[in-house]
Amino acid sequence: MTTKHYLIHGVTIHGKTFRPSDWADRLCGVMARFRLSTDYGDPKYTYSPYVYPEMITNIKCVVVDERLRDIDPRALDFVLNFAKDNELVMTEMCEIPAK
Repeated sequence: MTTKHYLIHGVTIHGKTFRPSDWADRLCGVMARFRLSTDYGDPKYTYSPYVYPEMITNIKCVVVDERLRDIDPRALDFVLNFAKDNELVMTEMCEIPAK
C-alpha cells in the first residue's frame, strides 16, 4: 500500500519567503498530538509522524501524510487550509510505501 504526502513550501505563490521564520515548527508543534494510539512519543518533545518539518534546498517545508485523515479529517483540512490561506506553494510528493 502506498500513501500520498504533501509538501508545503515556506514560499508563497508570489515567490516571497513565508514569515515568521519558525512557521514550520509552530505548525508542526500544533499538530504534534495527532499520532496513532500505539505511538508513545511525547507531543511536547516530538512531532507527529504525519506532519513534520524538513529543510529542502534551504527552504523550510512541512511534510504532510494524508493518513492524518484517518485520525482526524479536520486535522488534515486544517493543515492544507493553512497552506491555501497563506498562499504557500504546495506540491504532492511521489507516493511513498506505507510503513
